[in-house]
Amino acid sequence: MPQSFVLASVESNAQSPACDCLAHRFGNAADGPDRVRCYNSDLTEAEWQVIRPLLPVPAWLQGRGGRPEGYCHRVMLDQCHEVKSPAAVSRHQGE
Repeated sequence: MPQSFVLASVESNAQSPACDCLAHRFGNAADGPDRVRCYNSDLTEAEWQVIRPLLPVPAWLQGRGGRPEGYCHRVMLDQCHEVKSPAAVSRHQGE
C-alpha cells in the first residue's frame, strides 16, 4: 500500500534538480553526484513517474527513527535493472 503522506514536519534540502526521489529531497543523497542515464536499461522519466509514488516513505521521514538515506532511489533501481537485463549478463560473462 503506497504511503504518500508525511507525519513529521521535515524541511526539504533539494539541491539537486536532476532527481526528485525522497533521498534527494529530504535525505543526504543531494550531496552526491547527479544521476546520469548510462544504459538502455536505466529508468526513463515516464517509468520513474510511475514507480516513484509506489516507493514507501522511509521511517525516519515519518518521525519513527532511523537515519536519512544517502543513496538516490532512482540510481539504486537503475542498478537493479542493469544487473537483471540480458545485455548486462552477457557483458559480465564475457562474450
